Amino acid sequence: MYTSILVPVDGSEHAQKALAVACQLARQDGSTLHLVHIPEELSHETTLVWGIGAIAIEASREEREEAGKQVASRAAEAAREQGATRVETVIAQGDPARAILSESRKRGVDAIVMGSRGLSDLKGFVVGSVSHKVAHTAECTVITVR
Repeated sequence: MYTSILVPVDGSEHAQKALAVACQLARQDGSTLHLVHIPEELSHETTLVWGIGAIAIEASREEREEAGKQVASRAAEAAREQGATRVETVIAQGDPARAILSESRKRGVDAIVMGSRGLSDLKGFVVGSVSHKVAHTAECTVITVR
């Protein structure tokens, strides 16, 4: 059904659940998983999954990027543990929705599997969530996981 699936991973619990769904799909079809992380400046301190720890509000760009590499690496490891055999990681820059859409076009993916919420705060409800923007703009199938 899908030969290539993009999964945005930000270290949130929702992204972790989306990765599990993507791995199920990948196992069925032998799909390639493209795990993309976009380091963001957060307006609140947050704890990331996969044993990464907390990212402070005042973290530098370099610290966010290093944490992002760890998130992508741990997500790839988790994907392989869940049976995905073809896994690639990408660190992208910019607005998360635009970066996800750009990476999906660049890689010609058949589907994007993403969490319904990520690490963003209440601002996402006011200006529109990343998943909402991606779902309404993507040229491929978008599966949003709660």
